[in-house]
Amino acid sequence: MGGVPGAGDAGDAAGGRTARTAATAAEGPEAAPADGASADAVRVGVLPADALQTGAVPADAVRREAVAADARASVSSRAHGANGAAAGGRPSGRRDRHGLEMSGLGSGAAGDAAATWYESAVDSLLFFRGDVAESVAELRRLAPGAPLGQVFAAYLGLLGTEQSQAAAARQEFARFRAAADDGARTAREQAHLTAAAAWLDGNIARAGAVLREIAVAWPRDALALVVGHQIDFFTGNAAALRDRIAGALTAWDEEDPHHGPLLGMLGFGLEESGHYARAEETARAAVERHPGDVWGIHAVVHTLEMQGRFAEGIRFLDARRPEWGAGNMMAVHNWWHYALYALEAGDTRRVLEVYDAALDPAVTSGLALELLDASSLLWRFHLGGDDDRAAVGDRWAPLADAWAARGDGPHYAFNDTHAVMAYLGAGRVREAEALLADRKEWATHSHPGVTNHAMTAEIGLPVCRALLAFTQERYEDAVDLLFPLRGRFATFGGSHAQRDAVQRTLLEAALRARRLDLARALLSERLALRPTSPYNWLGQARLADAVGRSALAATARERAAALAAPGRSSTQDVGPAAAEGAVPGGEVAR
Repeated sequence: MGGVPGAGDAGDAAGGRTARTAATAAEGPEAAPADGASADAVRVGVLPADALQTGAVPADAVRREAVAADARASVSSRAHGANGAAAGGRPSGRRDRHGLEMSGLGSGAAGDAAATWYESAVDSLLFFRGDVAESVAELRRLAPGAPLGQVFAAYLGLLGTEQSQAAAARQEFARFRAAADDGARTAREQAHLTAAAAWLDGNIARAGAVLREIAVAWPRDALALVVGHQIDFFTGNAAALRDRIAGALTAWDEEDPHHGPLLGMLGFGLEESGHYARAEETARAAVERHPGDVWGIHAVVHTLEMQGRFAEGIRFLDARRPEWGAGNMMAVHNWWHYALYALEAGDTRRVLEVYDAALDPAVTSGLALELLDASSLLWRFHLGGDDDRAAVGDRWAPLADAWAARGDGPHYAFNDTHAVMAYLGAGRVREAEALLADRKEWATHSHPGVTNHAMTAEIGLPVCRALLAFTQERYEDAVDLLFPLRGRFATFGGSHAQRDAVQRTLLEAALRARRLDLARALLSERLALRPTSPYNWLGQARLADAVGRSALAATARERAAALAAPGRSSTQDVGPAAAEGAVPGGEVAR
């Protein structure tokens, strides 16, 4: 889940401000791979030639294949030499720690210092440390002509899904390209420049494809791997989340300090692809190598979430709070996961303590990826009964204010849906409708190559309309909007755990609309995937009540209560402040 401060945020980054990212699936049919057949299968001729005509391959797979072919041409037309000799025939002679050539760093002590700052930036990005922007700024100061410094800054301006940061990065990158010496860069650097330019122009799909081709030609390019991994998350491509890293791993020495973070990324990709046992094994191996690998911790947390092992997840996070709870760019998101575990256990008090200490916009930096987590958590209360909604109190209003203060335009549809959640939760329907109207108007125009256009038109707008319909108690309309899309939610980004807020909206709307056959099917799917989820059993109890089977309802509630009990904790202190010291006392109930 990649939330990274923009290139202009070195001060906030150095202070350990928190952002984050993430990848793909919830319960139900979306748990299957995103596409019926992957673009790679089309590429190598595994599928029959008429598959495209018969619809056996989804249209987005066809689009991805075209983008990938373009990316391969872009890289192969320039690449020569295992390490990418300079495109203009002028190699720099300086290589990074993984043996990959870099240009523009300069000679002597200044060049050595610039190289050190590049290595520091890569290391910080892999471990989600807040000083990454500061390191990139120093690299650019010492070596303003180094392509990798400018590319790195562009990536930082994009990874947070912040429209303002992206716009600033686009301007800086354009100035560099206008003055750059095209003949002095390596083929690998040229490919990075192509990827960065594509993403800055809104074509995140092409950027991801070019970075994949870099990883094929230069599998030890850590920057290409980590940025590509985040792009796979932003585009909801679970197979690529897994395969991009898996395809490079054998080129790495297992003793390399950066092999561990790659395992964390692979673990997350395996989880999003449904390989839970292998995902957990891989992610735990990453954390064993580096206890402070917060992305690896995050990958373990996801595997436990997807298996309904929430009590174990609480214990896992409690035991490692000093490593993940503060001072890194994943802290807010991992606290969100902690809150989800507590919510599954029915520990409302603890959930709201976590919200107030770690997710409330008053205590975060107000980045989109932080506000997104806050909206997603409170929306789960919004879907509940009167007591759940009352428990939220006045928390919605400041969150809606924080979204409104951003003034975002159409930049990333996944963010838009969470802004709408905040407006609706705060009772500010007009603001939700205004956002919808703006995105609808934007989506009616052609935006060639802009990935967010399809995300908005095909998924974002219908989901936002469904959220509005649900809040207005038009439950039939909410079902009609969401049900046809339920297997495609991944295509506008997020992880399975994140998108479950939308899946729950569909289930709740079906129950309230008395679409009981559909509710039964949805609950049956959820229980098949996570039979240890109290939430799923409580839904089963409500369904049983609706069809007059009171004994079955009582049994389901008893099952939910028994499953929830181990997840309740007596620990009182939560949030980043508690995480800075030793793990607080109070054993988790077992």
